[in-house]
Amino acid sequence: MNETPTPALLDSRRRRLLFRANHRGTKETDLLVGGYVSARIASLNAAELDELDAIMELPDPELADWLTGRLPIPNAHPHAAMLHHMLTAAGQ
Repeated sequence: MNETPTPALLDSRRRRLLFRANHRGTKETDLLVGGYVSARIASLNAAELDELDAIMELPDPELADWLTGRLPIPNAHPHAAMLHHMLTAAGQ
């Protein structure tokens, strides 16, 4: 049975993801990912938080290359839609 997450559980996840987004390990990725997450975290639903959680597991160099436009985001990537949204939001 799938249970709907409580608002308190979602808030806890949002705080954790916001921290992770702003403390990635490299300043460049902190700014790119953290800026996006800071601006949108309050409006993300549980499925989008799951997707963001998976993106947080990606290596910094790969993520930075995609979000700066140095390398194209692979369309076959399971989180390509959110990554493209992050790229667009970053002004690329």
